[in-house]
This record gives sequence, C-alpha cells and structure tokens, in this order.
Amino acid sequence: MRQKLRVAAYAICVRDNHLLLARSPAPAGGYEWVLPGGGMDHGEHPNDTVVRELEEETGYHVEVTGFLGMDSIHHVIPWSYRRKVDQQGLRLVYEAKIVGGELRNEIGGSTDMAAWHPLDDVPGLPRVRLIDIALRLWRERPAVGRVGPSPK
Repeated sequence: MRQKLRVAAYAICVRDNHLLLARSPAPAGGYEWVLPGGGMDHGEHPNDTVVRELEEETGYHVEVTGFLGMDSIHHVIPWSYRRKVDQQGLRLVYEAKIVGGELRNEIGGSTDMAAWHPLDDVPGLPRVRLIDIALRLWRERPAVGRVGPSPK
C-alpha cells in the first residue's frame, strides 16, 4: 500500500473575541468551516506556509506570533484503480495576528469564503475537528504542544 505524508500549517487568528475561519466544500456535500492554512510546498518553511496560505484564503497579511502545537491524523483512503493509500497528515498550528490586507474570499482555491465568527458561536458551526483541537491548543498552551482526547 502506498504511504503518503502531508504537512500543513494553520493559524488561529483571534481579534475582538472573534475567530477567523475559511469555508470549504464538505466531502459529503454542503460546506464546513476550516482554519485558514494548508499544505506546505516542498522546501518551504512552515512559518512561511501559514503566512502564504492566510493571504491566499483570507486576503490578510499576518505575523506569526507563536507556535501552539501540532496534531497528527492517520487514515487509509481510496486512491485509484481500486487501490488505497495510507495517509498521515501532520498539522502544525500557529497563532498569528493580522498586520495588513483586507478580508476577501479566495477565488479558484480550496475555500470559497473567509469570515470572522464569535468564539462562542464556533461550537455550533459545521466545522472540521482541527478547529476544536487548535482552540484547545490556543487556550491551554500545553508545554508538549499536544492536547489529549477532548473532555466529555
């Protein structure tokens, strides 16, 4: 079975108790909110990845203000010709602040909208699991850069 590693960098941007998110088509239809960010290009530093991806998806220029931690996901997915791929995703989570640019939607990319959401409203949004993990990293700031299972 083919193995694939994808490294991506994302940012938590909080301003006036609002979280910056991007909207992406959901695999099962509809949409879901995601953290702005994405895949690292070969040879690119992850800090540069998050700065580039934030500008592409939101129009904002950001300054990375901290590294919050990482998350790793692992799953086997269908690939092609009845073959599967064993995929691992390493997701680096940064904290960033807006230093310029204007909010706009991405055109022709993986997201179609960028918006600020009140932090209290985030649990009610259709969202990817990484948002909850990243918010825990942001709130708890664990020394090991990793949060355990979500509390029940």
